[in-house]
Amino acid sequence: MSTWYVYVLKCSDDALYTGITTDVVRRVQEHNSGTAGKGAKCTSARRPVALVYSEECMDRSTASKREWVIKQLSRSQKLLLVGQH
Repeated sequence: MSTWYVYVLKCSDDALYTGITTDVVRRVQEHNSGTAGKGAKCTSARRPVALVYSEECMDRSTASKREWVIKQLSRSQKLLLVGQH
């Protein structure tokens, strides 16, 4: 069973992008190289991106639920979240 992560990227235009993955380092490299697939259309025009937050989750379902919660936060709330880590 794989460990899943929810992560937040800061884009070159200061936008915040939230996603899930089993390998944070690989996923950030994919976002920056343009090989991240359809989920990264948002970041393709905003490169480079930098990892500003990641959180380990016990499974994909938990990571997806946490991703949804983070996506519902306001920008200021997200900045507080990433600032704590």
